[in-house]
Amino acid sequence: MSDIEQRVKKVVAQVLKIDPARIKSESRFIEDLGAESMQSVELIAAFEEEFDIDMDDEQALGVKTVGNAVEFIEKFV
Repeated sequence: MSDIEQRVKKVVAQVLKIDPARIKSESRFIEDLGAESMQSVELIAAFEEEFDIDMDDEQALGVKTVGNAVEFIEKFV
C-alpha cells in the first residue's frame, strides 16, 4: 500500500468516524462508507490539509471511491 493510500484511508477514517479496517480501495464513500453530502465537503478539506494541495471542488466531488481518491490526489503531489 502506498504512503498516499495509507494517508487517504487515515483521513477517511477520521472524517467519517469509522474503523480504518473497513476502508478498501474499492469502497464507495456514500454507498459503502456512509458518507453524507456535508462529509464529502469535509473530506475534500481534510485531503487538502493532509497533502497541502488545492483541489477543484467540483472535480473532487466526482470522486466516488477510495481508490479514485488516491489516484486523484497522486496527480497533485
